[in-house]
Amino acid sequence: MPANVSMKALLEAGVHFGHQTRRWNPRMKPFIFQERNGIHILDLSKTVVMLRQVYDAVYQMAAAGKVILFVGTKKQAQDVIKEEALRAGTFFINQRWLGGTLTNFSTMQKRIARLRELEGLKEQGTFDLLPKKEVAKLEDEMERLEKFFGGIKDMHRLPDAVFIIDPKKERIAVLEARKLHVPIIAVIDTNCDPDEIDYPVPGNDDAIRSVRYMAGKIADAIIEGKTETESAYAYAAEAGEGEYAETAETIGEPAAEEPAQA
Repeated sequence: MPANVSMKALLEAGVHFGHQTRRWNPRMKPFIFQERNGIHILDLSKTVVMLRQVYDAVYQMAAAGKVILFVGTKKQAQDVIKEEALRAGTFFINQRWLGGTLTNFSTMQKRIARLRELEGLKEQGTFDLLPKKEVAKLEDEMERLEKFFGGIKDMHRLPDAVFIIDPKKERIAVLEARKLHVPIIAVIDTNCDPDEIDYPVPGNDDAIRSVRYMAGKIADAIIEGKTETESAYAYAAEAGEGEYAETAETIGEPAAEEPAQA
């Protein structure tokens, strides 16, 4: 499923602006168009091609029922990552990445179980029966757990892929994903190492408009992939019902028994 990606939209979102030239990673050289006033400018012709390729890959993953975890903890990305992940019906981490989130997944699940326990106690009215000081303590704990685990509390297994804004900042997430061979999709700015990313897309990872555009495209791909799967299931169900009806019509009603002869 080809993505609707245009050079004009990328320019308007400021996707082409990289970092200061002194901060660059030489491995990004193939994706840099030029230097302008001490800033590297990314080659958007390559971004267009690579974003379309990534869009198709994500579409195929979603159509196959795979789970993609959105990750972006820098201030510019936090709200966007949450909004686009929720829109796509997937999971997200937009606060500090806790070491072991992937590599020590079972321990993280225990923290999530504690969050669910506290939520259950509050819903059941147990908090109303406790002293105010104790309630305040439990609510602080619940708020802290929700902050770090709220976006993954329904993720009961490791993700099939991670989508990362700024893999340089999310270094621990990258290392954990690579250790577990979880494919990494990422927006890579001029200070990143593209060799660490399975599905790289060169782009500005600082400007909110750029981050929103990129995350939005990944979310769109997931939504389209899921829709394709749902349509296929619906078609199969209808086809199955039609086949059953046709078979029943062919067989017809059971023949009435002939009266026994005397």
